[in-house]
This record gives sequence, C-alpha cells and structure tokens, in this order.
Amino acid sequence: MTATAETTGQSSPEQLRTAMVEALRSGGAVRTDWVAAALLAVPRHVFAPEVPLAEAYEPERALVTKRDGYGLAVSSVSAARIQAQMLEQADVRPGMRVLEVGSGGYNAALLAELVGREGEVVTVDIDPFVTERAQKYLAEAGYGRVRVVLADGSEPVEGGPFDRIVVTVGAWDLPPAWTGALVEGGTITVPLRMHGLTRSIAFRREGERLVSVSATVSGFVKIRGTDAHDEFLVLPRGTKEIGLRFDELERPDTSRLGGALETPRAEWWSGVTIGNQEPFDSLYLRLASVLPGFGLMSVDPELDTGTVAPANRMACPAIVEGDSLAYLALRKITDDPATFEFGAHGFGPEGGPLAALINTEVRNWDREHRNGDGPVFTAQPIGTPNDELPDGLVVDKTHVRLTISWPQSAARSCTTDL
Repeated sequence: MTATAETTGQSSPEQLRTAMVEALRSGGAVRTDWVAAALLAVPRHVFAPEVPLAEAYEPERALVTKRDGYGLAVSSVSAARIQAQMLEQADVRPGMRVLEVGSGGYNAALLAELVGREGEVVTVDIDPFVTERAQKYLAEAGYGRVRVVLADGSEPVEGGPFDRIVVTVGAWDLPPAWTGALVEGGTITVPLRMHGLTRSIAFRREGERLVSVSATVSGFVKIRGTDAHDEFLVLPRGTKEIGLRFDELERPDTSRLGGALETPRAEWWSGVTIGNQEPFDSLYLRLASVLPGFGLMSVDPELDTGTVAPANRMACPAIVEGDSLAYLALRKITDDPATFEFGAHGFGPEGGPLAALINTEVRNWDREHRNGDGPVFTAQPIGTPNDELPDGLVVDKTHVRLTISWPQSAARSCTTDL
C-alpha cells in the first residue's frame, strides 16, 4: 500500500494551505477573495524546502533561507500574515505590470496569480543566491513566466513603468528608481523605517509626490546595496547592557550622556492605562513624531543590571537632551484582568522634566489619537521647499522629504463663536 497523507495521519499541502488561509481570514490579514485564492493556489513549501511541511504554512512563521556571518537573517520567505497584509494593501489586479523589490520567489508567485496571464511580474534582488533560488523554485511551482533579475533593487529596472511596486525588504528611503518607475495613480507598498519604527505603507503617486493610502505595522530584513542605511548606536555606560539607537540623519548630541545612568531614577506616571492584549503601536509612532531627541532604547537581557526598566526591552521610545535622558515605562496596576499604566523614567539633571514631557505626550495620544486612523505619510523630492510640504513632522531622508501628519482632534479643530 502506498503511503499517503491520509494513511500516515499527516496533513497534505492543500489541507495546510486551506488552514493557513482560514487563519489569516479570521485574523483579518486576508480580506478579499482574490488574495485568498492566490494563497490557496501557490505551494508555499516549494520555496523553502529546508523547512518541515507543517511549519511552512504557519501564518506567523518567517522562513529564513540565508544568514550572514553573525547569524542574522539576510533573506527569508516572510511570514504569511505579513505577505497577505501587503498584498491587500497593494491591491494588485489582473493585467497589471508589477515590480517586486527583494526576491525569494514565493511572493512573486502570489503576484503572478493576482495579475494573471495578461499581467507581468518582475522580481529583483541583489544576491545571486536569492535570485538563483527564486528562478529555480518559481519554475518548479509553475510560475516560470515571472522575470527574475539580479541587480541592486535601488537602481532602475527594465520593464516599467509599473502599475504597482511591492518592496519586500525593509527600506529607510524611497530612491528615485522606485518613484520614477511608477505610473501616475499607481502605488508602491513598502516597509519604510522612520526613527527606527517600520510601517508597511501603501503610497499612491500624485505627480511628484507620494501620499499614503494605508499603513500597517511590519518588519522585514533590511535592504542591501546602494540605499542600505545603518542606525547610529550609543552605549551610555560603555557596555552593551543598554543601547540607544538613532535612525535619522539628524540626531541629538549624545556626547554628554556619560554618567547619566549613575544618577537617581526619576519616575513619573501618566494615568493612562492599557489592557494586557491591547495593541498600542500608534503610541510609539506618535512619540517619534513629536518628541525631540527621539531614539530607541534596548537592553541586553544577559547583561541587565536592573538600572533601567523600559516598556519594551528590545525597542523602547527614549529621548535625549544634553546630559539627560528618559524613556517610556509600564507598570502593572491590576492583576485580574491585567492592566498596566504608562509612565516614564528619567536620568540626569533634566531626567524628571524629560519624563514629564513623555507623559504629557502619552496623555495627548490617549485623548486625541488612540482610537484614530493614524497619520498620513507624504513623500516628496528632497529639494522640496518647506512651504510646499504639508503640516507635520518632516523627516529628511537622502532622496525624499517624508512628512508625518496627524489629524487634528475634534476638540482642537472646532471653533466656537462667542
């Protein structure tokens, strides 16, 4: 008797794909029938044969296909939930011409399903290991019509202009090769990093500017090549226990921080609470948008002496001014159900006022933006004058001026005649 999935008790790839799509639908990552159909059609396991079959279809699992000499992932098949969210954002339709920046094969196959036989998909990557794998597995899965290009994805690619560009690597900037290859009214969906925080943003081209139509929390392997960008790391104690990372070209002067963490810790609490499973992603982005000297604090768990207690030990909002710093904190105030209060800890002569400033902005977020739609992101060429930019925080990249504009609250936008 020949062994089958039924006789061995193992799920078949088709069953696993169905279960994956059902989970993505129930979780909200898949919203449309055409994205669901693409996910059901493409054999995800073919693009990561090193991974056990069942793991290949776990919605939250990224399938690492290559690591660098330090063990860090430099190429992967992203988690299915992230890919589904980006495909929904991109709104790819039959007959479109699509450019994918950052290859791997699987996502390009999904795009090929969405554009159909009348459309075109070009996928580009800087790493020959990646493009060779992509070409091989695309052919095996029946998507040999996808054109795989070995090149720096930040440089121009033949085949444009494109109706859609989907960037599947973490980007810090928007190079002209992308914006110039997009048709008027077309969209680029890109995991864009701002002050160390990444959001998958779908931008629509409106003349010389890009305006966001949606944004979700996301995380991807960083882009390599011409537009690679590393964060600036500061170690206030001179050891790897506590790090401060600054991600933009303009950053605070950290030369006077030595000794700040040896001073007494000031603690301020905001009165703003959060449930145990309640998301608060927009808070981090709001603090990055309004606080001067913003960066992200991290703590090495193996070296932790308990000096600091940030809300997130991997990447917590922090601010620096001169010889002082402060960061966002959380404390549990009830157990059943678990409830936490936002606050801030400060160090150095101005640590208390800096902590109070963080609390002020936490309260503003709670009152005006906690349940809102979030900001609008606008990208315009780097030479755009200030008076042609929308209101909001302006973040100057190498190629674009990015503006983060938060909607005014009803309380602030309304006026009363007396």
